[in-house]
Amino acid sequence: MTLLHLITRLSLGGSARNTIDSAAAAVRAGYETILATGPSGDELDVTHLAEKTGCRLEIIGSLRREISPLHDLRALVATIRLIRRERIAIVHTHTSKAGFIGRLAARLTKVPVIVHTPHGHVFYGYFGAVPTSFFIALERWAAHFSDRIIALTEDDMREHLTRGIGSAKQYRVIPSGVDIESLRERAPERRDAREKLGWRAEERAVVGVGRLVPIKGFDIAVRALPELRTALPEIRLVLVGEGPERRRLEELASEAGVGRYLTITGAVEDVTPFLAAADVLVAPSRNEGMGRVLVEAMALGLPVVAARVGGVASVVSHGQTGELVRPDQPAELARALIELLTDPGRMEAYSAAATRRATQFSLPVMERELLSLYRDLAFEKGLSPEPVATAASPALTPPR
Repeated sequence: MTLLHLITRLSLGGSARNTIDSAAAAVRAGYETILATGPSGDELDVTHLAEKTGCRLEIIGSLRREISPLHDLRALVATIRLIRRERIAIVHTHTSKAGFIGRLAARLTKVPVIVHTPHGHVFYGYFGAVPTSFFIALERWAAHFSDRIIALTEDDMREHLTRGIGSAKQYRVIPSGVDIESLRERAPERRDAREKLGWRAEERAVVGVGRLVPIKGFDIAVRALPELRTALPEIRLVLVGEGPERRRLEELASEAGVGRYLTITGAVEDVTPFLAAADVLVAPSRNEGMGRVLVEAMALGLPVVAARVGGVASVVSHGQTGELVRPDQPAELARALIELLTDPGRMEAYSAAATRRATQFSLPVMERELLSLYRDLAFEKGLSPEPVATAASPALTPPR
């Protein structure tokens, strides 16, 4: 069977990484796999990671993130042609734009199996009431011709169902798996990581990772910095990422008199050294599907202080692996960080618990559940027998 993964762009981030890992799992399981994507634009392109999976890469030039009726129509036509030419049996779409275009193309061409992973949602934090209602309506319509919708967390599934998107039987919760074993193998020792980054041993480093865009809420972390600085003179806030909010964040810190305590690294493909050197991961997002970096941080024993939004509470256990606070509350965020950083016993307990919990979101867990889903749907639709399992693919075992 030929399987098509479709995503709007392969730019540095959790949705791209998940899509690439999903394609790699399908290749190892014996599927003929195509990964189609639009141009990545001026952000850090991770297309080269897709090329290493063994899947075939297709670039659809008209597939763009921004809404454009002309480009969107061209992308739909191009996707239809691709599906027909390659006789696709399974279409798996990722993110909202590619999800709508890809599912519509699959429906029009009578593809037997249609799967969609939203990678979060745009129900709040992104747009005003009118466009949000429009996008919800589109998601409700597209759900009618989706065989399964993959939610990254239980909370993510509930937020979709609450808004009438699909039915409970259509959903399958499969986390965005992290290659924890590889992550731990390449992680440097804390002292070595700090020395290479130029951080002093006595500094308390709060690290945030992600695109510098409003939805990630890094402005809240910057606004919390003055209070952090008062309580912890050796504090350092490090934001690992790049984006249109960079200048605004730097200006906010400068206006508050804490510019020297903020470091913005720019885009970094491998954030492991920063996590290894950090004391705490901060994730003040206004919306978050799951947050792969939360798992990456916990896998290295890093406590997390995050906003309770989206699927975050399904990953971070409040009072066990980290602290959850209300979104858009700089003072509350500052207090949570101060209380944690000044309590060595709690830091140690959270670190140990985080290391254990991260394994629930590992790459093998994701692969097993995803390939099980493909197999089950193929049987339901009367397609070819399941692919032959390989040593690299223990995922062809029955669902738990």
